[in-house]
Amino acid sequence: MSLDAVLSRIDADLDAATARLFELLRIPSISTDPAYDGDVAKAADWLAAELTGLGFEASVRPTTGHPMVVAHGAELAVGAGPHVLFYGHYDVQPVDPLELWRRDPFDPVIEEQNGKRVIRARGAADDKGQLMTFIEACRAWKAETGALPAQVTIFLEGEEESGSPSLVPFLEAQADELRAEVALICDTGLYADGVPGIVTQLRGMLQEEITVTGPRIDLHSGMFGGVAMNPIRVLNRVLANLHDDHGVIQVPGFYDGIPELDPELKAQWDGLGFQAETFLGPVGLSHPAGEAGRSGLEMIWSRPTAEVNGIWGGYTGAGFKTVLPSEAHAKISFRLVAGQDPERLREAFRDWVTAQMPPDCSVAFTGHGASPAGMMDTSHPIFEKTRAALSEEWPTEAAYIGCGGSIPVAGYFKTILGMDSVLAGFGQDDDAIHSPNEKYDVESFHRGIRSWARVLGKLSNT
Repeated sequence: MSLDAVLSRIDADLDAATARLFELLRIPSISTDPAYDGDVAKAADWLAAELTGLGFEASVRPTTGHPMVVAHGAELAVGAGPHVLFYGHYDVQPVDPLELWRRDPFDPVIEEQNGKRVIRARGAADDKGQLMTFIEACRAWKAETGALPAQVTIFLEGEEESGSPSLVPFLEAQADELRAEVALICDTGLYADGVPGIVTQLRGMLQEEITVTGPRIDLHSGMFGGVAMNPIRVLNRVLANLHDDHGVIQVPGFYDGIPELDPELKAQWDGLGFQAETFLGPVGLSHPAGEAGRSGLEMIWSRPTAEVNGIWGGYTGAGFKTVLPSEAHAKISFRLVAGQDPERLREAFRDWVTAQMPPDCSVAFTGHGASPAGMMDTSHPIFEKTRAALSEEWPTEAAYIGCGGSIPVAGYFKTILGMDSVLAGFGQDDDAIHSPNEKYDVESFHRGIRSWARVLGKLSNT
């Protein structure tokens, strides 16, 4: 069977695959710092050269920011599998504070951590190690069979860690070239050690900053306290009204259009054995604070949230200053789920806050980010094929899971390219992405390559 030979090739080639990953990790492709622009371009060139060497038609595409890498493998494809678009990003986060690293962040090494072999370097898990799992899977198929079992296009971004300013214009301009049946994204993690997951739900985001203004200047609390309205008092009341005693968000219409969790999916989640108390324990908490009657995973993955991220006003320096402030401020973020319209909710939230202003107080709003949630249509056969492939590779059966955070590119693939995304990654919670001493388990790298090889095999039933 071809797949068995491909998997054996991956096992035998692991040291060489790791050496190739180390070459990429040595390039300090920090996209947020202009001082590293040349290194970002160097990483793009390195990847394009690797893909060209595998037989892809690969090129580096300039943008107004950092370049994209696009590679087409139509000439490599055999079989009747679907056309898939693989996405990863080759840029990395800054390494500050450098003094907290135990070694040079761009001098990769294999170390022991908690009884496991890990690859230590900036970008090892986010996202160079992850994207290289797919490229190495393609390499093994090509080396063993001379072809790929499906038509593959590879799209690698160089600005993910700096907000992807060029992504949407690039996707819009190159939509016909990049469109496929489904996207594969490797920028997520395992559900737990040895437990793979396919993210099918991504929460969206809405961010609002509010400023409540009362008197035109700060006032002496002895002279004006009790008779003048204090904006902090008003703001506190608004924020306290945001949730009821059961954790339900009180903005009118906030839950309109939100579907209940599919019973089959809920059963999968319940089978993961998640305990909110255990999850909260390491951060010094013990009681879930979301909607009463919901499981912990529902609170994180499939229910919306409203959180106050910052409050300020008045005098906050050393000592004491007895003033009634002229202004009070807060920053509030909402994590959204499928069925919620960010802009409609922004308007509803602003109306709700404005209606609570007493005489002599006004409120102003500053809008920040707004992006819709994503829910993948798992009826496409590739989802079950991917789940089966991961279940065959890892010790525990793969599950469809949610993600409390947001991965905007998956939403853009849906809205611009019209396709769903299979999000399967192999990171661990302790990989310290964006932090000093980032690592990627050697097992994650090895099994990740084997996983994508199995997925590619499933696409043509090889």
